Amino acid sequence: MSTSLLYHAFGIVGYFYQSTCFIAGVIVVAIQADHWRLRCPVCKSREIHCRGKLVRRFRTVPVGQKAVYIDLPVQRVECTRCQAVRQVKIQFADEHKRYTRSFERLVLDLSRHMTIQAVARHLGVSWDLVKGIQKDNLNKRYRLPKLAKIKRIALDEIYQGKKLGYLTIVLDLQRGAVIFVGNGKGADALIPFWKRLKRSGARIEAVATDMGPAYISAVRANIPDATLVFDHFHIIKLFNEKLTKLRRDLQREAENGLGKPVLKGIRWLLLKNPDNLDDKRNERQRLDEALKLNEPLATAYYMKEELRNIWHQPDKLSAQNALDEWVKKAAASDVNMLKQFSKTIAAHRSGILAYFDFNGLSTGPLEGTNNKIKTLHKMAYGFRDVEFFKLKIMALHETNYVLVG
Repeated sequence: MSTSLLYHAFGIVGYFYQSTCFIAGVIVVAIQADHWRLRCPVCKSREIHCRGKLVRRFRTVPVGQKAVYIDLPVQRVECTRCQAVRQVKIQFADEHKRYTRSFERLVLDLSRHMTIQAVARHLGVSWDLVKGIQKDNLNKRYRLPKLAKIKRIALDEIYQGKKLGYLTIVLDLQRGAVIFVGNGKGADALIPFWKRLKRSGARIEAVATDMGPAYISAVRANIPDATLVFDHFHIIKLFNEKLTKLRRDLQREAENGLGKPVLKGIRWLLLKNPDNLDDKRNERQRLDEALKLNEPLATAYYMKEELRNIWHQPDKLSAQNALDEWVKKAAASDVNMLKQFSKTIAAHRSGILAYFDFNGLSTGPLEGTNNKIKTLHKMAYGFRDVEFFKLKIMALHETNYVLVG
């Protein structure tokens, strides 16, 4: 093996090839540092005295199916200028690492298409080594994202099982990148994010979120100049929850007549988009029968459809008129659920209409990211290291390959 092959095959430059031997089925290549390249690792001075060597072994890229190791006597030097006594820096490996940078790049390339366990088996290394390389790389790239130029963000939480519980996600809506993952849910989970945001000097224009009081108070307290935009998906979801409860109450009150059998089992028909009702399964007919037999349920159902149409208005003025009309009709109805919900909508009126000020801003991109997070967690069969999981989440916007754990 020539010295030039060290560079072309293993990315090692500034060292001389010494010998190659085969030990227990692996290849061990001995190399020697170029004495004229030795410098003080602290002040870079050439005024040094050698103070002994220690042979270190580094894992590098394999040759075929054979593992390859690099043996290097690492020189310890004493600097006459700064008086430091240190080992010289190794040019082809990071400090405290037992593998070369070329091996690290190989692991990261394979990790784009294989699971951690598959990469570890393929290279004959431990699972923890592959995971450690991935985590170090993610730390360097995503641990502290730049926040100075962020203008619009979305807030939401996601549940990841009993072990991880809730995670609070903050998404940059301009880039589609997760910029913060907090433990738990509510205002307390966002405290570290607000601290970093203030230090960055970012000027947030708008925040898309649900109507949860914890997020509303946290945004108003930390970025009072930002406009709150209440996401229409969460509003309709909240209405659907109220509608489901209303159906249960009506079913419970129904006598042993025609009402109860018709009301039973129509929950998903009430929540389903009318355009998606399946005529082959008689879904539309079943829904119509239930609505004819129960006036309060019919009123709430048709009010839900009117509420959804507010976000389909051509401009803010039309939406404002439609929203005000909806609130009046709901408040004047005989259904207590609608009366209570009309108060909720009226209290959040400005945030609902802000949707039109920011060209349809919503938490939709964050909902898509949440689905990716669930897929990532499922395909990895869970994560033992929570910090590693958070870093993987923050790298999702650049994930254009199969989500592997």
